[in-house]
Formats: sequence, C-alpha cells, structure tokens
Amino acid sequence: MSEAAQTPQAEPPHLRKVLTLWDLIFYGLVLIQPTAPIPLFGVAQKLSNGHTVTVILVAMMAMVVTAVNYGRMAAVYPSAGSAYTYVGRAINPHLGFLVGWAMLLDYVLQPLINVVWISAALESRYLSSVPYFVIALFVIVFMTALNLNGIRTSARTNKLLMFAMCAVLAVFFCVALRYLFHVGRWSGIFSAEPFYNPKTFDRHLIWGATSFAALTYIGFDGITTLSEDVKNPRRNVLLATVLVCVITGVLSGIEVYLGQRIWPDWRTYSNLETAFMDVCNRVGGPALFQAMGGILILAALGSGITGGLGAARLLFGMGRDGVLPRGFFAHLSPKSSTPTYNILLIGAVAYFGALGLNYIGNAYEHAGELLNFGAFLAFMGVNLSVFWHFTILGRKERRPQLFADTILPLLGFAFCGLIWLNLNIIAKVAGGVWFLVGLTYLAVSTRGFSRVPKAIDFTES
Repeated sequence: MSEAAQTPQAEPPHLRKVLTLWDLIFYGLVLIQPTAPIPLFGVAQKLSNGHTVTVILVAMMAMVVTAVNYGRMAAVYPSAGSAYTYVGRAINPHLGFLVGWAMLLDYVLQPLINVVWISAALESRYLSSVPYFVIALFVIVFMTALNLNGIRTSARTNKLLMFAMCAVLAVFFCVALRYLFHVGRWSGIFSAEPFYNPKTFDRHLIWGATSFAALTYIGFDGITTLSEDVKNPRRNVLLATVLVCVITGVLSGIEVYLGQRIWPDWRTYSNLETAFMDVCNRVGGPALFQAMGGILILAALGSGITGGLGAARLLFGMGRDGVLPRGFFAHLSPKSSTPTYNILLIGAVAYFGALGLNYIGNAYEHAGELLNFGAFLAFMGVNLSVFWHFTILGRKERRPQLFADTILPLLGFAFCGLIWLNLNIIAKVAGGVWFLVGLTYLAVSTRGFSRVPKAIDFTES
C-alpha cells in the first residue's frame, strides 16, 4: 500500500458550528442595536404626528413575518449565503445572485456608515486634535482585528457591547420613570396617548410612518449569514430571527413610549435628528446626555463589527458557489476558520469609503437611505422564496399549509415591496446602478446566463 493511501487527506477548512441560540440573539441585537429607534425618534414623531410607539409595533408585526420566513428558509438551506442562497436554491440561481448582489450593498454599507459616524463623533466630542483619517483607521483596524480572530471572539465582544448598552438604557428607564412619576404620579407613567390620541391620529400618516419605522429592524437578517456557524441551525436560526425582532420591537416601544411621555409635542424639538438626546437631558441632565452619546458610539461599533462579519460570510457563500472568484472569496483561514480575505476586503472598502463620505455633502444621509435598497430587495426575495419553495414546488410527502406556505410569505413580500417602492429617487438611482453592475457581471460570467453557477446542496447539512 502506498504512503499516500495510508495517510488520510487533510480536511479542508470549513466554518465551525460553535454558536448557540443566545450567541445568535446577542449577535442580532447588537447588529440592529438596542438604541435603534433613538436616531429615528424625532422624525418618526413628526411623520406619525406623535404615534411613534404605534408605528414601531405595527412595523414589528410586519418584520416578524419576514423573520419567520427567513428562519424557515434557513432550516431548509442552513448556508452562509442567507437570502442569496434561499432565492438561488428555491427559485433560480441567477436570480439568487442578483438578490445576493443587492443584499451585499446593504452589508457593505453598514460597517462603512458606522465607521463614518463613530469617527465623526469621536473627532467632534473627544479627539478633536486627532485627524479624522487616523481615527477612522483605528476604528476599522479594531473592527477587522476582532473579526479576523474568529467567530467566538466576535460573539464575546457582542455580549460585552450588549451589556454596556443595556446598562445605560436601564439608567434611562429608571430616571425617566422617576421623572414621569414626579410630574404626574401614576397617570404620568401610564397613558394610552402614545398608542392612540384621537386628536392627532391619522391612519394615512400611520402607514407612511410605519415604512420609516421599519428601519428600526434592519439587520435581523444578518443572523442567517451565520447558519453554518450555529449548533442545530434548523431550530436556532428560526428562533433567533423571530426573537430578535420581538425583543427589538418591545425594547424600542418602551424607549419611544417614555420619550413621548417625557416630551409629547414633537413641534417643540430643537432638532428632530437629536430629539431623543434632548429627552435624556431633560430627565438625567448632562451626565445622561453624555452617557447616551457614548452608548450610541458603542452601538455603532457593535453594528459595524457584526455587519462586517455578515458581509464577509455572504461573500464566502457566493464565492464557494462559484458566482464570485472562488480562490479569493471562498478562502478560509485554516487556523480560525474565518473568511480572512473577505474580512480584509470589507475593512478596506469601509475605510476608503469612510474617507470619501467625509468629504461629500449629504453623502452620509444618502448612504443610509441607499442601505434600504438592498435590504428590502433581499426581504422581498426571501418572502417570495418561501412561497415558491413550499407552495409552487411543494413536497408530496408533506401536507401543504395555506397560511404558513402561501398567505404569510405573500403578506411579507407585499409589505417589503411597499417600503421599497417608497424609497427616494436618489436611493433608487444609485441602487439601480449597483444592480446593473451586478447584472452585467452575471451575464458575462455565465456567458449570457447560459451557464448555471455551481451550487452546493445544504438540505442534508
């Protein structure tokens, strides 16, 4: 017997199943951020005419539907590719690539935008003598180093960030309740007005504001990009996506409820974008104002770390299937089992993008709006893939379920489509250009769509 036959071949690097259900929940909450409604609070108050709690909860119900459908597809295809994989396997591989390409825009922009916000905040508040490009470099190196160390390191960091954010929010809850009780006793704390005020309620405004409030939940889908890192993904990914949406909705609802009770008239806010900071200053003084500023930096840091990790795993899934160059994008470090090349690429894009955005007028705002272009296209694709997989294709050995297989995914598709249609023209044009680039690349790489990218069957994973 030859020596080669006696020596077993080394197993190629692969993603390790090390994450638990709670790791996924922490990851999702940090990616979305427990402080997600704070930057949106003032604008949402204006759009809903003082009913931010209502639109947050309505949006929660709609996003939970999409989360359920994400979880169902993750159980069928527990792959790192998330929406790209679900649409590609269930409907069409070329369509899956285009959804993944749109989704990639969302994931790439997320760490980039957070680097810009953190760097600008540190430069203006704490490190005014340090140049912006140096701060941005430090931030991106810190994020990239954590992700290069492996999924366990990122998971531990997520937990520390989560505890820090929750601690400051807990202080806010306590001082807010004390303030309200001091002003109006129990009637100051408990009121139905944040949910429904007949003097200002307008159902047309509510539906328009709900589309805006859905931004609170952007990022929950990042959980599914870690499906191959998860213990028992068929159960835990579904539970985590739904629980993250529900926890985010409840926590956000409490935050904006207290904000509305403390400062009910949005017309008197000095600045809509920083309205919640004024609320904090009213109940907790400068100390809470500064603490909330610090927590927002932490939240952006956590979101940037987890966003970069999700983007790297999405690129890994697309590279492994051959729709992106496999040698680069499907590479895994033998030591840490992480897609190191992708992590470094995302870090480089985030850094140079952050430098560019810092010198372009209103580009930061436009980048945030553009993020939704890819996110909601991916949501629409996942909802449609559930309908296609369970209703159109179906399984003879499985009894069809009208509500779960047909009604629920079509409702999710319609709601996400409505939000996507209401994006501003700048986001649609810029997103359309990105989409056209992806379409052109796909056409060339598959010789006019005549070749199907190699796919891996995860149904038995």
